[in-house]
Amino acid sequence: MAGVLFSSLMLLAALCGLGQPMSREEKTKLRNQVVEMFDHAYQNYMDHAYPADELMPLTCRGRVRGLEPSRGDVDDALGKFSLTLIDTLDTLVLLNKTTEFDVAVRRVMTDVRLDNDIVVSVFETNIRVLGGLLGGHSMAVMLRDGGQHMQWYQDELLHMAKDLGLRLLPAFNTSSGLPYPRVNLKFGVRGPETRTGTETDTCTACAGTMILEFAALSRFTGDPVFEAHARRALDFLWEKRQRHSNLVGTTINIHSGEWVRRDSGVGAGIDSYYEYLLKAYILLGDDLFLQRFNIHYASIMKYISQPPLLLDVHIHKPLLPARTWMDSLLAFFPGLQVLKGDIRPAIETHEMLYQVTKKHNFLPEAFTTDFRVHWAQHPLRPEFAESTYFLYKATGDPYYLEAGRTILDNLNRFARVPCGFAAMKDVRTGSHEDRMDSFFLAEMFKYLFLLFADAEDLTFDVEDYIFTTEAHLLPLSLSTAPHSSSVPSNRTSKEELDDSNFDWTCPNTRLLFPDPAFPRKLRDPIRSAVDKSCPRPPPYREPGMGHPPLRAQDFMANNPEHLELLRRMGVSLIHLKDGRVQLVQHATQAVSAVAAEDGVRFMQEMMELSSQQQKEQLPPRAIQIVSHPFFGRVVLTAGPAQFGLDLSKSSTGVRGFATVAEPYSGCSEITNAEYVRGHIALLQRGQCMFAEKARHIQKAGAIGGIVIDDNEGSSSDTAPLFQMAGDGRSTDDIPMPLLFLFHKEGNILLEALKEYREVEVLLSDKARDRGVDEPQAEGDCLTEATTPTSFEPIGQSLASTSERDRLTQSQQGAGAVEEDTSPAEEVRPPEEEAAAAAGPAEDVTSPEEDLAPPKEERDSEDVEEHEGGRDPEDGEGPEGGRDPEDGEGPEGGADSGSRQVDELLADWREDLEAFQQMEKDEL
Repeated sequence: MAGVLFSSLMLLAALCGLGQPMSREEKTKLRNQVVEMFDHAYQNYMDHAYPADELMPLTCRGRVRGLEPSRGDVDDALGKFSLTLIDTLDTLVLLNKTTEFDVAVRRVMTDVRLDNDIVVSVFETNIRVLGGLLGGHSMAVMLRDGGQHMQWYQDELLHMAKDLGLRLLPAFNTSSGLPYPRVNLKFGVRGPETRTGTETDTCTACAGTMILEFAALSRFTGDPVFEAHARRALDFLWEKRQRHSNLVGTTINIHSGEWVRRDSGVGAGIDSYYEYLLKAYILLGDDLFLQRFNIHYASIMKYISQPPLLLDVHIHKPLLPARTWMDSLLAFFPGLQVLKGDIRPAIETHEMLYQVTKKHNFLPEAFTTDFRVHWAQHPLRPEFAESTYFLYKATGDPYYLEAGRTILDNLNRFARVPCGFAAMKDVRTGSHEDRMDSFFLAEMFKYLFLLFADAEDLTFDVEDYIFTTEAHLLPLSLSTAPHSSSVPSNRTSKEELDDSNFDWTCPNTRLLFPDPAFPRKLRDPIRSAVDKSCPRPPPYREPGMGHPPLRAQDFMANNPEHLELLRRMGVSLIHLKDGRVQLVQHATQAVSAVAAEDGVRFMQEMMELSSQQQKEQLPPRAIQIVSHPFFGRVVLTAGPAQFGLDLSKSSTGVRGFATVAEPYSGCSEITNAEYVRGHIALLQRGQCMFAEKARHIQKAGAIGGIVIDDNEGSSSDTAPLFQMAGDGRSTDDIPMPLLFLFHKEGNILLEALKEYREVEVLLSDKARDRGVDEPQAEGDCLTEATTPTSFEPIGQSLASTSERDRLTQSQQGAGAVEEDTSPAEEVRPPEEEAAAAAGPAEDVTSPEEDLAPPKEERDSEDVEEHEGGRDPEDGEGPEGGRDPEDGEGPEGGADSGSRQVDELLADWREDLEAFQQMEKDEL
C-alpha cells in the first residue's frame, strides 16, 4: 500500500499537465544552477565554519554555542557536533557528489563527538542529527551495494546513530511517555549536572515527530526499544486529542497530558505530527497510522481549512478562530496533501503562498489573512520549495517549474552573500541576519534539484525512499525489516474509527481533473485576490449569536457598557500610574465557559491589535554596500531616526561613499570637512545627542550619516533595533538621513572601509536589487506590514501585553533609542500582563495560545520580546558605560575582526567572476 501513494503521483502528472513544457536544456540549466548554489553554501561552511555547527555568512565564521551571544531556544539545535555537515550528508549523494560524500563521512567518523556536556533539543537533534546519520547510512549502504563507492564502509554512521539514540532515550522517562523537550547528551535529564529535566511542557510536534527516525533506527539495528518509545508517545498524543473536534493542541504537559495551549492548526507547534502519522504509514506499512491521520485530516479540512487559507482554531470550540494570521511553516501542508491524494486544496493553498512569495520575495515568518507581513523574518525555510516539488510530481504542470525558478532567483538576488546565503532579517527592507541554518543545505537544495531533475539525472531511484521532515532519505524497504515492540500500541477502537469516507489510495484523477485546465482555473481567483490592495476580512461573528461580542478594535476604557462586558468575560482593567491601562483575565471570574472563551479571544485580539498599531514606530532601514567587490550583496539592518529624510518616501534612497568623520564622536565641528563633503559620514555613538551629530556633519557637507554603536558585541541579531530621537527641539533643519548600526554590523562596514579606501553604500528603506528598480505596485501591502516588536502602542484602548512570539528568534521592528542626554520621550514597552488560556484562575502574563513552532526555532524555540531602550547617562552605551576620548578613531578592538574580514574579502575576490557570470545569466 505504501507504494500506491507514490506511484499515483505519476498518473496525476500524466492527466494534469498543462501549458508549455520547459525544455530539457532549460531544466538542465536550472538544475546546474542549484548545484552551483549548493556548492557556494557548502564550501563556505567547510572553509570557514567547520567543525562548528553552523556558518555565520555575514562575518564568515562558524557559530559555536557559548562563544556567540545566546539566541535563546534556537541555539538548542547546536550541540557541538558539526550539525551542518551531518545534516548535509545525503544531500551530497542526491546531487551526485559521491567523492565529497566519502570525504564527509570520514570526517564525521573522526571529528564528531556525541558525548558533549551540552543541553540540546530532543526534537531538533532527532530530525537533524539522528536523521542525518541515518540518511547518510542509507546512502552509504546504497553506494556500497552498487559496488563502485564506499566499499570501505562498515556501518560506522549507524553505530553513531545508535549511540545518539541511546543518549536521547532518557528524555522519554516520563509517566506519559512524552519526551522532555531537552536532554543533556552526556548526563541525560536527571541530576543537577544535567541542567535540564525541569520542563513541564513540550509542543505536539516536538513529541510526535520521532517515529520515522526511531523506527528506522530500531529496524536498522534490530533493537526495538527506540520504535517502542516513539510509538508510545504517539499513542499518548492520540489519546489526548479533543474527542469532539479530533484536533490536538499546540503545547501539552508531558506529565499530566493536559493541553497547555489549546489552539490548533497545521503550522508551527503541530505541523510534523500530522506529517509523521501519514509518513509512518508509508514507511512502516502500519494501517493504524493511516487511520489516525485520516481522522485528523477530516477535522483539519472541516475546521482549519478555509481555502486557500489555513487558520488556527480552538480545539474545544473549533468554529472559533484562534488568530487572524498564518505562519510560514504551514507551507509544507500542500505537499502533505499531495501524498494524501487531495490535490485541489493543495493547489489552492500553494497558489496563495506563491502569490505572497512574489509580493514579498520570500514567505514572511507570519502573514495576515489579507497577505500583509505580520512577522518579517525569513530564515531561508524550505517548506514552500517542498510543496512546489510535490505538486509538480503530482501534476506535471510546468507552472511549478516556474515557481521553482522564482525561488532560485530570489535566493540569488536577495539572500546570496560572498560567504554563503544569509537569512532575511526583514523581507520588507531586504536586510540580512548572520545565520545560515543547517536545514537550508539539508532540504532546500534537495527539493530544488529534484524539481528540475529527470530520472536519468539521479544515481538512484528516489521513489524507493521516504523524506523525513528534515528531508533525510529512509528506505521504504524498512517496512519489511524484522521488528517487535515491547510497548504495545494503543489500537484505535472501532467506535472511534469510521473510515468509510476515507480513500486509502489517491483519488480517481479523471474525476478530480476532468478539464486539463482545471488547476489553472483554481489558481486564477486566488492570484487575483492576493493581487488586490490587501482588503481586510469582515469582522468575525460567532455562529448562533445575534450580535458580535465585544471586539478589541471597538473597546473604549471609559465606556461603562464595555467594562461590563469585560467583567462578564472575566477580564479586569487596571489603571497604571503612568496613565496606561492593563488588562488581566481570570477565567474563573467569567460568568460562563463561553464568556471565558470570548475573553480569551478578546485578549488575543487586543495583543494582535497592539502589535499591528505601530505606525508611530519607524520600521528598520537598510544599509547596502554597493561598491566593488560587494555589489549590493551585503545588507546591514539599521535603526532609523525620528528626524531627517524619511527613506520610506524616497524612491532612490541616498547613495554615496562612506568616510569616517573627525572627531569620530561628531560632537564638535568636523575637522576633515573636505573628506566628509558629499559623502556619508560614519560616527561613533555617545557624548552628545544624535541631532547634534547630524547638524555637525551636515554643516560639513555630508549627504547622510551612520552612527555606530561603541558597545563591543552589540548586534541587531540579539537586540531590538533602536530609533534615534531628536533633541527636544525642532529638527526641521536636518533634511539628510541618519541611521544607526550596532557594533557588529558597524564593524563590517569599518573593516570594509579599511580594506577598500572607497566603499559606496546605499541608505534606503529596503535593499535594492543590483541595478534593478523595485516594483511599486505592491506598496499598499508593504507599507502596512507588521512585524513582532518589543514596543506596544500606549493608550487607553489597548491592552498592555508581553506577548511571547515563539516562531523565530530574531526580532524585527523599530525599537527606540535616544542619544544619551536627549530629553525626548523614550518609547519603551510597558510591563504587561495578558491572558490567553481559559484555564482555571489564571492571571497570565503571556498568551498561552500564541505561536510555538516545532521545526527548529523552527519548531521548538521560545522567543522573549526584548525591551528597547536608551541610555540613561551621558555617553553610556546600550549595555554599559564607556568614556572614549574625543576624536578617537574606530580601530580599537578590531584586530580579531580584521582577520575574519581578511578571509571574507579574499573569498569575495574569488567570487567576483561567479557574480559577473550570474549577471550575464540575468540572475
